[in-house]
Amino acid sequence: MRVETIRWENHPSQYLDPRNIDIWLPPSYYTQPETHYPVLYMHDGQNLFNKKEAYEKVNWGVVPAMNRLLKKGQVREAIIVGVWNTEKRFQEMLPWKPLSETKRGQFLYQKHQQEIGKIYSDGYLKHLVEELKPQIDAQFRTLSGQANTFVMGSSMGGLISLYAICEYPDIFGGAGCISTHWPILKQLMINYLKTHLPDPANHKLYFDFGTVGLDAEYEPYQEKVDKVLQKSGYVARKNWITRKFEGDSHHESYWRKRVHIPLQFLLRK
Repeated sequence: MRVETIRWENHPSQYLDPRNIDIWLPPSYYTQPETHYPVLYMHDGQNLFNKKEAYEKVNWGVVPAMNRLLKKGQVREAIIVGVWNTEKRFQEMLPWKPLSETKRGQFLYQKHQQEIGKIYSDGYLKHLVEELKPQIDAQFRTLSGQANTFVMGSSMGGLISLYAICEYPDIFGGAGCISTHWPILKQLMINYLKTHLPDPANHKLYFDFGTVGLDAEYEPYQEKVDKVLQKSGYVARKNWITRKFEGDSHHESYWRKRVHIPLQFLLRK
């Protein structure tokens, strides 16, 4: 069985600094040449596959998790694209419109602009949608439609995943938001969701959080988000999941422990 991860080094963009892109091809990719696959785009790509490159040498164990789920028949095979972060991770993953579309957000950004710097999140999404996705679809056998295109990340990666599906609902059909770092935008992100959530008829959203460390701050915000989801027509366990993990902290080791859950939700048969 041939399984491989392909790396595009220093992949260029007109919107962002160059970065590595890792592409994991599922087990049957070379044995079933007529098959096309859904695609999951994941942030912080250096943390997904190789522990030597991962933060604190702990990766997400995405491949072992996928292989276990595939063996049980609980998910479809999929191509997983890992987009590496850079030193500008914070600026690339901080959603811009919640700040720019309201007077309160504009005031807060102007107040903290010197310490925050320029925000590149809209450019980051343009890179995914206008540059990376067309290249992936051109070079690999993908199911390129919205129903088979997903995005997932943790912490600020959770925020940018949610922002991605809200800004590009015709591109992404599902988002996995793990330990989403709500406090950075507080009510601004929640207000943004009230008018920007994608249609629940053809989108699905996964959220989770722990109770220790940074994650201990998340539950009050998540409860507000859940109410917005309910009012917008999302139905728990159908097209939306929120999970609380007692004792879990804000670290790759905990995301590794539970990554199979959003994978199964997004890629279920």
